[in-house]
Amino acid sequence: MAESTLYINGAWVASSDGAVREIRSPHDNSVVATVSEATAADTKDAIKAARESFDSGVYASWSMKDRCALVEKVAHLIKRDAEILATFETRDTGKRMIETRYDMADIEATFRHFAALGLKLKDRKVEVGADNISSVITHEPVGVCALIGPWNYPLLQISWKVAPALVAGCSFIIKPSELSPSTAIHLMTLLEEAGLPKGVANLICGAGATAGAPLTEDPRVDLVSFTGGLVTGRRIMATAAQTVKKVALELGGKNPHIIFENSNIDAAIDNAVTGAFLHSGQVCSAGTRVLVEKSIHDRVVTEIVRRAKAIYVGGPDDARTETGPLISKEHLAKVEAYMQDAVKDGATILVGGTRINREDLNKGWYFPPTVIDNCLSKMKCVQDESFGPIMTIETFESVDEAIALGNDTIYGLSGAVWCEDKKIANRVAGALRHGTIWVNDFGPYRPQAEWGGFKASGVGRELGEAGLEEYLEIKHIWTNNEPARSGWFADPQ
Repeated sequence: MAESTLYINGAWVASSDGAVREIRSPHDNSVVATVSEATAADTKDAIKAARESFDSGVYASWSMKDRCALVEKVAHLIKRDAEILATFETRDTGKRMIETRYDMADIEATFRHFAALGLKLKDRKVEVGADNISSVITHEPVGVCALIGPWNYPLLQISWKVAPALVAGCSFIIKPSELSPSTAIHLMTLLEEAGLPKGVANLICGAGATAGAPLTEDPRVDLVSFTGGLVTGRRIMATAAQTVKKVALELGGKNPHIIFENSNIDAAIDNAVTGAFLHSGQVCSAGTRVLVEKSIHDRVVTEIVRRAKAIYVGGPDDARTETGPLISKEHLAKVEAYMQDAVKDGATILVGGTRINREDLNKGWYFPPTVIDNCLSKMKCVQDESFGPIMTIETFESVDEAIALGNDTIYGLSGAVWCEDKKIANRVAGALRHGTIWVNDFGPYRPQAEWGGFKASGVGRELGEAGLEEYLEIKHIWTNNEPARSGWFADPQ
């Protein structure tokens, strides 16, 4: 991949100081790409291009029909290049190709969803009780958007932002994670091929502290949409407040997976294993906090441990692999520290718990599926998001206790309840303070349904109808078709 990987005002450019970053495979630490490392000045150039393109109306003035046609074309190009994109993402993240192929299909569906949704957007007439007055609510693009993505689902989560921004008529700057930028780079070539005018879409690669900081500070940016960690999200929100920007934040979760005795226990166990260990737990909605009714604790935990031991951990090119590496050496160290805290607090590690020592994996960042029992909600391992393949086990004895435990977290992204009693299941689903609740299932989503969290899991929503509304401003236009003097104050004549 070429080193001129910044895309600013319709041109591929290198960073202004010539700096580059090596992108390394989490599997074996080999270099899989070399990309330009943007400076703050480069980011400001991208902001300038986006601002000028938006203010000129070069794209914002397009009809909704034409904008949606462009987004539909992008969906077609993603489908055409799905294998290329999946390969890039596997190299950057270490995920299996089967997983990244699924991601590409979801990305295509996301673009198609927003293209269809835009065509349904209508002005709303407000009845004011006067024949001479026209009162209309209209929608306009919010303006220049900073779209900041994570490393775990690089193109999927960027697409949740890019697709509605395009439908709305915004201009934007994409900043992917510095650890996994390759698919975002390719996306820019597809936007260019689709016919997007120059300056509308811009791409900055680099670390958040330098390349990303101006996106939240600059008054020319109207909205910041960020997916990532809580600490960074708080900092973005505080910085954006200085220029009163709109913010949309998806900040992860600590997601309860509640299993009642009266449930399909075999299905619940299978979904609990998937929910915790898919992509090595590097999923914001991972069900890593399992709450089991006390009467079935031994049965459930014994089977979960058996299943966890059997999961084959390996590289993306190993056909036996069921889950892969953590993203980086630094993240592996964080997960190891998390385990130390669990033991210190009195929890019991039943399987896993230390990094994998296997000759074919020793160059990468591998940690095994881990199950921790005898957990209490006050423990750090229960409250803190590990973002690794770690499942904690707690028990409950009543519906009220299950609800209380499920809500005993600063986060509120997702959760699940397994129970054959529909009355209890619906009661728990309604009481949990999380943005998505699965009943007798775990993990599925569709672009047509909103995604986002309560509490510290974020602000705003992506996908669904609300995902488009984030990129729109609402305007009220009042027209008096029979203008006359107000007569409020006496005329001194």
